[in-house]
Amino acid sequence: MVKQPATVLFNTKMTADYYRIGLTCSQHYSQAKPGQFIMLGFIERMDPLLRRPFSIHNLITQSGVTKGFELLYKVVGKATATLSLQKPGDIVDTLGPLGSGFFIPRDAKRIYLVAGGIGVAPMVFLVSYLRHKDTDLSNCRVFLGGRTKDDLLCQEDFNKLGISVIATTDDGSAGNQCLVTHPLEQAIDRCRPDIVLACGPMAMLACVVAITEKSRVPCQVSLETMMACGMGACLGCAVESRAAADGYLHACLDGPVFDADILKF
Repeated sequence: MVKQPATVLFNTKMTADYYRIGLTCSQHYSQAKPGQFIMLGFIERMDPLLRRPFSIHNLITQSGVTKGFELLYKVVGKATATLSLQKPGDIVDTLGPLGSGFFIPRDAKRIYLVAGGIGVAPMVFLVSYLRHKDTDLSNCRVFLGGRTKDDLLCQEDFNKLGISVIATTDDGSAGNQCLVTHPLEQAIDRCRPDIVLACGPMAMLACVVAITEKSRVPCQVSLETMMACGMGACLGCAVESRAAADGYLHACLDGPVFDADILKF
């Protein structure tokens, strides 16, 4: 974990309220794992006072050397609105990488990824990681869901990385008009994967976990939850657990990626 100022490299609007920002970082981030996150704040502003958590979207490398990282975010409040105004050369405050990421068993060959809306944020990094590990991506799938076509993000990134995408929208404006869990369940019934990795709204994750439990497929989920510190000091990111002695784990320290069978949905 490193606390450091980071220079904005780019800050690009994607669709509607979604942006992708690039920030400089130290070589320490070359050890970052997909699913880990950073806490970001503003050096010259006291409002918002607290840092905000963002999944690492991807690493920026040059000649094999890590020079920065990308974040994918949606403007939903004061902090993200302020972030959307940052320009190349501006400086922000970062703390990371934090938390525990996805763990891919060595014998996992067929991997299904499920992302809902901004839950796609860690998935590009994850697919890049799998490709770097020489995983045969022809056996893998990304199930991508959103409310509308504007909420379907990173399809071009996945296509460039060579992984198939199954897209759904609630309103039918792109892909199939259904919940993203419908084609996931059909795919599991046709060809059982070795593991399912998911990130998105809690309702979606609960449905994914129910499907994988029924099919007895190992599953890991990355939780989207608010955090005030990212280091376990405030205890504000508690999640109910079947495994913890007191019934709770904390997303910043114990997660944000968890084995699905230890959580309560």
